[in-house]
Amino acid sequence: MNRSDAAANYWVDSAELGASRPAAGGRHDVDVLIVGAGFTGLWTAYYLAEHNPGLAIAVVEAETVGHGASGRNGGWAIGNLAGLERLLSDQARAERRAVCAQLADNVDQIGRVLAREAIEAEFHKGGTLDAAARYPQQVAIQKAHREALIELGHHADDCLWLDAAALAERARFRNGYGGLFFRHTATVHPMKLVRGLARAVERRGVAIYEHSRVRYLAPHQAITEQGAQFSARHIVQATEGYSADLAGLGRRVLSVRSLVIATEPLSEAVWERIGLADRPTFCDASRVINYGHRSHDGRLVFGARGAYPLGGAPKHDQAITPDEAEMRRRLLLDLLPGLPTDVAVTHGWGGSLGLSRRFRPHAIVDHRTGLATAGGYAGEGVAASHLLGRTTAELLTGEDTPRTRAPWAHPNAVADDVLARWEPEPLRWLSAQTIAASYSAEESLLRRGHDNALTHAVMRANDGFASIIE
Repeated sequence: MNRSDAAANYWVDSAELGASRPAAGGRHDVDVLIVGAGFTGLWTAYYLAEHNPGLAIAVVEAETVGHGASGRNGGWAIGNLAGLERLLSDQARAERRAVCAQLADNVDQIGRVLAREAIEAEFHKGGTLDAAARYPQQVAIQKAHREALIELGHHADDCLWLDAAALAERARFRNGYGGLFFRHTATVHPMKLVRGLARAVERRGVAIYEHSRVRYLAPHQAITEQGAQFSARHIVQATEGYSADLAGLGRRVLSVRSLVIATEPLSEAVWERIGLADRPTFCDASRVINYGHRSHDGRLVFGARGAYPLGGAPKHDQAITPDEAEMRRRLLLDLLPGLPTDVAVTHGWGGSLGLSRRFRPHAIVDHRTGLATAGGYAGEGVAASHLLGRTTAELLTGEDTPRTRAPWAHPNAVADDVLARWEPEPLRWLSAQTIAASYSAEESLLRRGHDNALTHAVMRANDGFASIIE
């Protein structure tokens, strides 16, 4: 790393800070209280206020707007959902196609709202290159992935197979054997988006309180650590990967860490060698996930290989270590050999995402208790939070829409009805370490060119691990 201060969040550094908001105090009677001023909470507030302007809505945030995963992610808005196979397992083909059409339009709807609200969040729909870019075995993996997307209900024209030559026209990966191009992915500047969205809901009369951590939450009641008291017809817990700080979801949403870096702005000569002219997002078929994109100002934003700490405490600080940043820089150099070997990493940051058991994205509303929650995005929350926040708003007000009839919508339910619990510690941590070690072993065998019985046995074991998690 070429900067001593590289452990900083690029999204924070490149967005206007804006005025701070006051902490909540006193007593408040509202129709809807939303806990968490990230994407889920603010999208819920936006659609509630947009379609029900008479509602009294308040949002309370433990830190500042976008403090959690909403301000720390990789900036991808994906027209798909983690765990979609399970959600659609009992749906007819026509229903599956309708759901996939919703997911595709969900990305475009984000762009439409940003344009309507004049939120300059660098929205760019360049699709995803899901490349077989390290080992020959990845070709079969990516072709199978394409067939799975089509079987789910995505249009074949939106899931294009690129041979090695076609892939090289779009991006020059090391050993680019081919890959899948998925049309319905956009990139955004997440901090500009979340802060712009906060201003948009405030224009509609929604009150946002920062530095107002909720310490007590019960049906129709919430109390902050400063003693502010809220009475509400509905309370939405929109804390996702930071839910461990607040009683209510317990072991149902696991907090997993993800780390991201950003390079210095690259010259046009370097971009000529790399490709990515249309600014698609990119990833490869590795189980130790690597993903990135070309930013609006010509950087590479690249994330890889998160971790699960013992106990699963959410990551509140944003810093990553020089070793963590350097490891990701070397992965990026290996993936894109057109980069100069001394490319500088100017920023590195981390946060926590929410992982529900069996990868189950959800919008849950219990009208009896007034409690609601949404989440379970498994690291794909930029677009999913918009979809699930919009769904939650519609469930709260009793609307009948394609979203409230979708398999992620759970009216008149509680979290125990929908979400399975993760195992207690230290079993969760031991399982995470075992899976990580096995994934690394598979990567090492493939990197060395092994295509033998041992390699296939490890790959089958890892398929088994994936099925156990799901």
